[in-house]
Amino acid sequence: MSKKILLVEDTIDIRSALRLLLEMRGYTVIEAGDGLEALELAVKHLPDLILMDLAMPVHDGVAATRAIRAEKSTSLIPIIAVSSHEGSMKTSAIIAGCNEVMTKSAFMAAFDSTLAKYLPLSVPSDNS
Repeated sequence: MSKKILLVEDTIDIRSALRLLLEMRGYTVIEAGDGLEALELAVKHLPDLILMDLAMPVHDGVAATRAIRAEKSTSLIPIIAVSSHEGSMKTSAIIAGCNEVMTKSAFMAAFDSTLAKYLPLSVPSDNS
């Protein structure tokens, strides 16, 4: 069974590109376009990992992370904050409960190794 990743990103083009990369690696992707939807989908699907944009409408990534951490069923799901902005929300994201905060460019450069850190056995082998 593939691992589920909740991808939270308000920019459709970025979300589509990330979804494609994740699906190509065998992950099941659940998509949310804002922080409020992220909370609803996290509780409903209990993903193995959440990739959280920080700057979004409705609820930003910091507020969504706080809400996800406050729910008993989702409180331990690893959350990687991925933002276009270097540093501006990093401290707030860590305090809210993100496990890691990366710029989108750094995340893309270390895509596979970052995912493997949180989901080490999730990518199917070539022998399947």
